Formats: sequence, C-alpha cells, structure tokens
Amino acid sequence: MASMDNVCDITIFGGHGDLAFRKLMPALYHLSNDGYLSFSSRIITVARNDITNDEHIELVRSKLIEFIGESVFNQEKFERFKSQLHVVTIDFDDEKSYKGLKELLGAFPSRERVNYLSTAPDFFATICKMLKNWDLVTDVSRVVLEKPIGRDLESSRAINSEVLKYFEEKQIYRIDHYLGKDTVQNIMALRFSNRIFMPLWDANNIDHVQITVAESVGVEGRWGYYDQYGAMRDMIQNHLMQLLCLIAMEPPCSLDADSVRDEKVKVLRSLRPMSAADIERKTVRAQYAKGSIDGQPVPGYREGEGMEHSNTETFAALRVDIDNWRWNGVPFYLRSGKRMHQRNSEIVIQFKSVPHSIFANQGSGISQNKLVISLQPKESIQLKLMNKVPGLSDQMRLQQVDLELNSRINSTRKSDAYERLLLDVIRSNPTLFMRLDEVEAAWKWADVILAGWAENIIPMKSYQAGTDGPSASIQLVVQDGVSWNDE
Repeated sequence: MASMDNVCDITIFGGHGDLAFRKLMPALYHLSNDGYLSFSSRIITVARNDITNDEHIELVRSKLIEFIGESVFNQEKFERFKSQLHVVTIDFDDEKSYKGLKELLGAFPSRERVNYLSTAPDFFATICKMLKNWDLVTDVSRVVLEKPIGRDLESSRAINSEVLKYFEEKQIYRIDHYLGKDTVQNIMALRFSNRIFMPLWDANNIDHVQITVAESVGVEGRWGYYDQYGAMRDMIQNHLMQLLCLIAMEPPCSLDADSVRDEKVKVLRSLRPMSAADIERKTVRAQYAKGSIDGQPVPGYREGEGMEHSNTETFAALRVDIDNWRWNGVPFYLRSGKRMHQRNSEIVIQFKSVPHSIFANQGSGISQNKLVISLQPKESIQLKLMNKVPGLSDQMRLQQVDLELNSRINSTRKSDAYERLLLDVIRSNPTLFMRLDEVEAAWKWADVILAGWAENIIPMKSYQAGTDGPSASIQLVVQDGVSWNDE
C-alpha cells in the first residue's frame, strides 16, 4: 500500500459527463482503494442538474460497474469510497450558484484543491473567474485543463491568457492522457537508462520513424464537436506531437519537470515549417466513406446529421522533418484516422540496413532492425533482430525474430493513464503536462498546415471505413522508398 498523505479536495466540473464517468471516477476509485489518495480527501462532482447526494452516489456506483466491470468492482471497497463523494449543482455562468461549492470547500480552507475542468474549453475562463470571485483559488489550488485548448494558436492563446488571470502557470495542468501510459513513459527509461541505444539514436543509424494512432471507431455521436476539430487538431497537434517529442528530445539534465519540458519545446521549435509545396507533397487529408467494421456495415462521415457538406478530415498523414544535428535527414511519418481497419497505436523506429551483406541472397532476405513500441490495444516493446534459421543448409540463412523488452510484473490490474496523471496533479508534479510554450509551439507549426488545407492546397481524399486509410497515405511514404508498418 502507498502512503496516505495525499489529502486534497478534487472538484470535477462536468462531473456527470462521459469522460468523468468513463475515466476520472474509475481512476479516483482505484487511487483511493490502492492507498494513493487519502480517505480524508473529498471528490466533489459539479452537476448542472439538481440531484441529491444519495442519487449521485448510486449513479457513480452504476457507472463504475459499467466501466470497470462487475469482476473488478468491489462493493465493500465502494462503501468506503462513497464517503468521499459529494455533489453540488452549479450553472457555470451563474455566479450565485457557486455558493454551495464555497460552503463545501470552506469546511477545509487550507486544504490543497484540484479543479478538474472536464468541460468544453468555452467554459474554462468563466469557471476560473467564478472560483476567483468566490475566493476559492488559493496558493495550493491547481486547475486541470482537458484538451482541446483552442482550435488554433490565436484561440489557444485567448483561452490560456484568460485562465492565467486567475491561476499562475505553475498551477495549470494541461492534460494529454497519452503521456500517462506506462509504455509512453517507458520511452524515456528506454532511451536514457540503456547505454546500448544511446549511440544509435541519431541520423547516422536511424532511417525513419513512424507514429500511428488508428481508431476503428467513428465519431460516435460527437459530430458537432468533431466537425470543429478533425484529425489534425484532435490527434496530431497534441497526442502525436507529444510522442514525437519524447522520441526526438535530447537527454534532459534531470527528471525535473522543467528540464524535461525544456527539451520537448526545443524539438517543437526545430520542426521544419511547411511551405505550400511541402503541404502538397508531404501531407494527406481524407474522410471515411461507408464501409464495414468487423463485418458490420457502417455509414460514411458525411452521412452523419448535418455533415453532408463537411470538409473536416477524419484521417491525416504527414511527413515531418526536424532541423537539428541529431535528426537532420530523418523523416518522421505521422498518421491518425477514424474508422480504420483496427485500433492500433504504435511508434516504429526503423534502423538503417547493414552497409554490406555477407549472407545468402546478397542480403535480399535481411530485414532492417526495428524497435516497435505499441501503445494499444496491447502495450509492448519489441526489438526486431536477424537470427540464423536453424538447420544444415550449405548457406547461412536468416530470419527476423522479436526480442520482447517488456517487464512482466505480476499485477491483478493494470493502472489506467488517468490514474497516473491524476496522481501527479495531486502530488503537484507537472512533468507529464504541457507547459504554455509547448502548446504554443505546437499550434504555431500546425496552423500553417491547417491554413493550407483551408485554402484547398491539397484536395480531400476518401477512404472506405474498415481499411488502412487512403491510397495517398501509402504514396506519401513510397515516394521516399518507405512502407507503413502494417503487420
């Protein structure tokens, strides 16, 4: 059991939304039961509709069973957990309605406070202002901002500048749940604690890098939200760029939060800006058309309500170049899409071929070494190496074998990314959260591409639901003599 010193009040705005029930409440339930969150801590849900505390507790119970499963849910543990649950009704725009929250938090005025804004970003400034007006922002208060924070650099700056009127930068935690995954955090351990990889991690030895985040699901009722953002804003500008930073960053001087984030910002500032010609040659955007997933027919994106004339991409692929000494000449290929053949998130580090082969077939059967870091559906790290085929052949023949690098720790349950991130907020550790200059550097680079797409520099492609995306994404890498890792 972990220490029970982490005492705080956690207020979840939007606490009856999908994210809160699907991810936040299960994470807090496990943190409390596993001893990472003191039983004295309170979990305060902000609801927009009137509901009694007993009704709220029963609702949380039913949602926990739904999302963590009956086999994991434990009624005895829930009896203890439910004593931490509270609910208040607030209309975000009505200052008077915050009185109940003021009374609840006022019972422990010096306690550390976490405000989790699981709402649309349009409400961020309003909620922060109301908290400040009611004197609910203290020196030991923190605020968690759920992405997306804006649609471009201008709107992102507007939202962040408003929040900064009420919270200091060190109190703001901009969350990207991908950074809470164990395998993502393991990238730093892999790179910076293993001497074997250090001299190989550069343009002299790496041919290219691929980062893929594919989803088999569609928009699933989020048409209005998704149509404002699309694959570039929703996935590539934040999730995939964060993964790129961890792969490409220089070794930080320590694991101190700012040391790590300083190196990530350097990567973002080293991204080669795209000209109109680059956007035409190095980017692909597409929408899924009707098709089938797991043998079941699914409609196309434009068949959604009000989407008939939508020009929002559900798939994006890019070639990204980093202009610095370590990565000069190494292409990074990023792609993300909905309604793909299968759910799959992975990073592939493709090493260069041996300079000369002494084996049979002049090396035509020799595969390049790969380091494949899988994030979902199963987390794993594999190093693909060449090995002799057993037997008495007169010529030595080779085959590719996989070396598993995973640590197999016996555990009854694998912790979720939100558990790690919420615990870091509770502990005031911002390492895995985005600093303001990180957010702005990523938007500054992405805005050029989005502006080019808005001007229709490249046409919108189409791909059938249940496939690996448009053929143009294959051509994107083939023109460099590369193929996607679609094993």
